[in-house]
Amino acid sequence: MKYSRLIGKTGRKAASGGQSGASLEGYTLLLRGGFVHLLGQGLISYLPLGMKVVDKLKGLIAEEMTDLGGEEFLAPMVNPLAIWNKSGRSGMRDNPLVTFKDARGRTLVLAPTHEEAAVELIRSAVSSYRDFPIFIYQFQSKFRDEARARLGLVRAKEFIMKDAYSFHRTAADLNNFFPRVFNAYRRIFERCSVPVIPAESGVGIMGGSRAYEFLYPHQQGRDVVMICPDCGYRANRSVAIGVKSSQPEAPRGLTRVETSECSELECLSTQLDLPYSKLIKPRVYESDRGPVMAVVRGDYDVSMDKLTSALGFALGKPASRETLERYGLVPGYMSPISAPKGVTVIVDEAVVNSPNLVMGENEEGHHYINVNFGRDFDIPPNADIAQLNSGDLCLACGAPLDSKNAIEMGNIFKLDDFYTRAMNFSFEDDRGRKTYPLMGSYGMGIGRLIACIAENNRDEHGLIWPLELAPYTFYLMGIGRSIRVTEAVEELAEELGEQNVIVDDRLESIGVKFRDAAIMGIPLRIVVGRRFLENDELELKDRKTSRKWFIQRSDLKKELKKWREDHERTV
Repeated sequence: MKYSRLIGKTGRKAASGGQSGASLEGYTLLLRGGFVHLLGQGLISYLPLGMKVVDKLKGLIAEEMTDLGGEEFLAPMVNPLAIWNKSGRSGMRDNPLVTFKDARGRTLVLAPTHEEAAVELIRSAVSSYRDFPIFIYQFQSKFRDEARARLGLVRAKEFIMKDAYSFHRTAADLNNFFPRVFNAYRRIFERCSVPVIPAESGVGIMGGSRAYEFLYPHQQGRDVVMICPDCGYRANRSVAIGVKSSQPEAPRGLTRVETSECSELECLSTQLDLPYSKLIKPRVYESDRGPVMAVVRGDYDVSMDKLTSALGFALGKPASRETLERYGLVPGYMSPISAPKGVTVIVDEAVVNSPNLVMGENEEGHHYINVNFGRDFDIPPNADIAQLNSGDLCLACGAPLDSKNAIEMGNIFKLDDFYTRAMNFSFEDDRGRKTYPLMGSYGMGIGRLIACIAENNRDEHGLIWPLELAPYTFYLMGIGRSIRVTEAVEELAEELGEQNVIVDDRLESIGVKFRDAAIMGIPLRIVVGRRFLENDELELKDRKTSRKWFIQRSDLKKELKKWREDHERTV
């Protein structure tokens, strides 16, 4: 491939079009290097260089899926709304489905995921219980109308995902297959030169009984992983369990105090000279069963995964001001004490077990101090509904937990019969009993993974692609206008293969060519220049190690073989 014909040239400055807030440096280099182009907020095009990386990544992942017995399929990106009604997921609140009508008036969905489509596909393919187990995978575009598209490829509205689905006759079969996929995911990330933290996670809208996610540690990640340095426990903070901090003390007398114009925690903490751990923090959410008030201590945040699990039904967005007014809930002074009729109240266990707390009384301008549940008020329904903080204790071994920000790259779910039962997909087993297949779902965001690969494999000069994923293996250039140099470059390009080499044929300075080669991150730079004219020598430079050396033209084939072997040993 000649550089002059390349669509998407390297930029001298960071490309414009960053998305709301900070961006990853790796994503900026993808823009500068001519791999991607920002079409609009959360809408990203892959340029030819980027597509070569995508194709190589797909090939790498497909190898691992095929080794597990997977067969590739492709479901439509557009689904009938009817199958989402079947599964019960058509009314998602946090990320509503994007729907439209076709020419015949039927409602269709831009699919954010394909569990429903996979069930319908396998339903049509199965004729007997002997057909199980089944494992299928695809690479397909998804659409999610993200309100806060951020960090480029990390959270986009439209994205490519590798998703896979397994169907099993028995729980034992699913339980045996699940760790095989877990290990395949770890191998994929290792081959991509990306560090990964596997961690327990919430099932969320996916349903099922268990989930794990694979996260790239990064300070700008929205996910937070709780990690025990002693026993190795790892879980997303949304589901992590542990022992919350508390300070035992003797109960004090209940007192009503005036707190006018002090509805925020910071103000209340300052006025009463108390830490956040002594204040309660009610949060109210919409639901199909009316408002839900979740109450945690001021030094903790509500976990939506834990809260939903404890309640047993789905929640929507934070309650609107209209909802609060309709139920007589006063912002800043809400309380589980004498909650209005129709409001479901659930309190975190740490609130119930902490002495001498401060909480409102559902009346503006006043709070109670030194509240002790079980003495001053009845204990409301309570459960573990709060996210853990760093320093809370590991439930398994008692060590203080660490926290680390991270970016989710993939996830796997044990769905059990969540979808097959809801969508009435069953078979008769060998004893003639009606049985619902058990499912697993396994996702991996291609764009997110590429963003993390770029972020983790770079230096101050540009990208450093792993050899297995690089768009081209060799960056070939000639220096000077000698006919002999030009002919040598053409001969080398043919020998190396058009799919493996990009030839910088521009009439640019050597500095510009070197700079662009570094930004693009091509693994090996080959230069034909003065030393070739004098001694028939080629200059080689390894992008990853920065090692530069000279070889005889006749030794190139042998040298490249050794270079590849060295790379494979260091992966």
